[in-house]
Amino acid sequence: MNGPTIHRTSPQIAQPATISSTMLDVIIALVPALAMAVFLFGVRVLALTAVSVGTCVLAEYGYRRLRGQSNTIGDLSACVTGLLLAMSLPVTAPYWAPEGYEPSFVVSVDIAARSLFFPAAEAYFPRIGLAIDHHPSFEGFGAAQCVDSGRAACGEIVYEICRELGEVTAEVALPLYAAVATDTGCFVYANTTANTHMVAAALLATGIDYFSVNKRHFRTKTRARIALEADILSHLEFFHEGRGVFLAVPIALMERVGATENDAEDLSALATVVEGVDCGALLRELEPGQWKLSLRTGANGRVNATKVCRLLGGGGQGAGGKSRQLFHEMYTSRSILHTV
Repeated sequence: MNGPTIHRTSPQIAQPATISSTMLDVIIALVPALAMAVFLFGVRVLALTAVSVGTCVLAEYGYRRLRGQSNTIGDLSACVTGLLLAMSLPVTAPYWAPEGYEPSFVVSVDIAARSLFFPAAEAYFPRIGLAIDHHPSFEGFGAAQCVDSGRAACGEIVYEICRELGEVTAEVALPLYAAVATDTGCFVYANTTANTHMVAAALLATGIDYFSVNKRHFRTKTRARIALEADILSHLEFFHEGRGVFLAVPIALMERVGATENDAEDLSALATVVEGVDCGALLRELEPGQWKLSLRTGANGRVNATKVCRLLGGGGQGAGGKSRQLFHEMYTSRSILHTV
């Protein structure tokens, strides 16, 4: 051929994908398998599926309502979870757990210390068969442990486990991407590594709707959140010649702006936007007399968040990371400053 070769692509119809549309596609894909199960095993399959889906939806709604977070049952992910759970159970499975049921095997993920377990989960602590974590301060509990403090996110470790178990589908990749992205501040924290980006690239290659995840977690703020940030940033207290900063969130501020737990998520990251700051200490009042300290440190390694909070009785990530600890009001900013 003497002339140039012209390559043309076929006409494509572009359609925006969302989490709810992706989950709906999964539900539609599962309908034929569900229909076959009903044909083979009877209508009890439908009853078991209804109980499973209803339980998952109510559990998600109740948990987020309890924590004051926005309602997410409309994205249909809980429905997909309920469907998959029902289809993995035998048709003779009971609708609810027997009285006095206790799990024989528990998996903990991204929990470094026993003090970080919810009070209702304390009874499960002796039954932890596998602990998956990435914090240097991990306390070493669990019959078996899968711990790598060199990973920026626990999602990286879970991704490797999923790869060993089989193909990582888009349905599996989406929550894993959310785990990696949120643990690294959308890949801007200093603990982010080349492996973090490689895991993220592999997850994106499955075709997930990463844009909606990033928009939801990093580019969307409620009016209450904006009011919180405005007040906090207008009352900064600097120390060590401007290399450190205190941020305070009393209960009265939360009530005044009408903020929920969801609005107060990761407020310590505000310290990282102040030029020249190596360490940000957020003091948040959880209830009268009880405060939570959250540290955010820079990449230069001048402050090690794990060591600071360990001296105060807690733990977390090291240099370039974050750490959290609960303490009584007797700990003043002066005592925290001395520890830093």
